[in-house]
Amino acid sequence: MARFWAVSAPLFSHTDWGGFSKTVQELQKRGHEVTWVSEPPLSAAVTRLGLPFAPIRRTGWLWPPPPVPDLTTMPPQEAVMLRYRRALDTWLTVDLVAEGVEALLSLAAEQGKPDAILTDPFLTASAIAAEALHIPLIVCGWTANQALDEDGLFPVQKTLGADSRQRVQALMERFGVSGENFSEGATPSILSPHLHVSYFCSTWHQEDEYHFNLLPQNRFVGGLVDTPSDPPPAWLDAIPVDAPLGLVTLGTTFAGELGFFSWAAQAMARSGLIPIVAIGWHPYTADEKAALKAALPPATRLLNWVDFAHVLPRTRVIAHHGGMGTTHWAARYGVPQVIVPHAADQRGQARRAAQAKVGLNLTAHEVKQGALFTGIRAVATDAQVLENARALADEMHALGGAPAAADAILSVIGA
Repeated sequence: MARFWAVSAPLFSHTDWGGFSKTVQELQKRGHEVTWVSEPPLSAAVTRLGLPFAPIRRTGWLWPPPPVPDLTTMPPQEAVMLRYRRALDTWLTVDLVAEGVEALLSLAAEQGKPDAILTDPFLTASAIAAEALHIPLIVCGWTANQALDEDGLFPVQKTLGADSRQRVQALMERFGVSGENFSEGATPSILSPHLHVSYFCSTWHQEDEYHFNLLPQNRFVGGLVDTPSDPPPAWLDAIPVDAPLGLVTLGTTFAGELGFFSWAAQAMARSGLIPIVAIGWHPYTADEKAALKAALPPATRLLNWVDFAHVLPRTRVIAHHGGMGTTHWAARYGVPQVIVPHAADQRGQARRAAQAKVGLNLTAHEVKQGALFTGIRAVATDAQVLENARALADEMHALGGAPAAADAILSVIGA
């Protein structure tokens, strides 16, 4: 029996990445000892997944981030720099990361070190702690790529890249490690020399292969369709089974943009679909909720959350923000996507969906110009898009999903 820690930021979305928690559940099902390690706010969600939880005071992740200043009052270049720096601070603030490393090392001293650390792709403390403990680091949910060529970077990327290198160097010196779990080059990132598990397929990353060169430690495992163990919710059961649905969501973090929900729902209805709008748990005011309800088509089902396993088999199109978890669900269910990315990796998801011809990548400006209706109608009615989405889903299923990920992880430690 092997022992594993799964370490993540204290955000539920960081337990996913397309299959992170499912992989840990699979290892547990095979009789291995697994423990999820994060900050206390994640405890209840992890426990609901049936996984043991070990709380630590800090993981090194900056959350919540500081309030965003009014970017419209800044020169564009300064605003871009601020966005990049805020992203860097989230995963690589030296003192916070150091606290996370110390917490992991203390946990190992108390409970004994695991055979390997499975990590959230952006948790710097995991990379340092694994090297300090002399155990393999396995990245779940992100590909391993060769270092970027500095000549191809924008000035803001060069500036932040230099800052990143200084921060990583300071952490290496502080903990007496060499940085074996970090990439070299202009923009350092977490890079396991052992294994990166991607819950997509290699063709999904074909642009990455061309531009960034995927490394041999990548294992693409795709994903499987979930079979619900409970009956469908009453609201869904009340909709005729042959009625096509159009799902609209912005996940949890970016759910505050009410205009997107109403515009997308109207576009779904005009395309002959019943809009299902999931607005998350954002703290809307009563007036905001009333205004949203008034702007939605009469047939809309307005919900905080939907069970994808029940809803996606009946969904014709999904309009969303490009979060990795949402994109992965749609891809493995063969649902065409209209993506309006907000930040970070969402732009990559949107670009890849368009590149795979399973959906569209729209900008916020295009949305304001009415592109949601034309985009949703196009992907809902184009036979080639639907065929491409089904082919992608078939490819994802064939790779084996979480069981294949567990096989790859066990091979790293020879179990």
